[in-house]
Amino acid sequence: MSTETAGTTPAEATGPQLALQVVYLKDCSFEAPQGPRVESGWNPQINLDINTSFSTLGEDLREVLLTVTVSAKQGEQTAFLVEVKQAGAFLMRNLSDDDTKRALTTICPGTLFPYARAAISHLVMQGGFPQFLLPPVNFDALYARSLADGQNATKN
Repeated sequence: MSTETAGTTPAEATGPQLALQVVYLKDCSFEAPQGPRVESGWNPQINLDINTSFSTLGEDLREVLLTVTVSAKQGEQTAFLVEVKQAGAFLMRNLSDDDTKRALTTICPGTLFPYARAAISHLVMQGGFPQFLLPPVNFDALYARSLADGQNATKN
């Protein structure tokens, strides 16, 4: 008699697992202090800020929260400010500490970013501004840089 669950092998039951369970918009805001006054010379200065945080929802379930803030200034005036908090619940089972850290800082945010990017684009257009698309973000490069910065800080 076998104790295997139907459809799973012992390797699948004990091997590393990372699976997206759900994606959801946790919070968003849009501000346009002057309204959508776009002149023909629309060439705003864009500032992008990205932050990732995570929390434990259950034994093998983690919530990853990707916060993307974009501000656009035309001259000295703020044209718009938009912030999106895109979240996802990820099943993480049998991952090493290094794999868990990498998943939380690169794979999960990379999965959530297209959703946040679409929400920001939609909010900006709904605010009456021209189409706005965020450029892709390389979370692997950001993670590598944070590791290098951490190593440099411990050497000093």
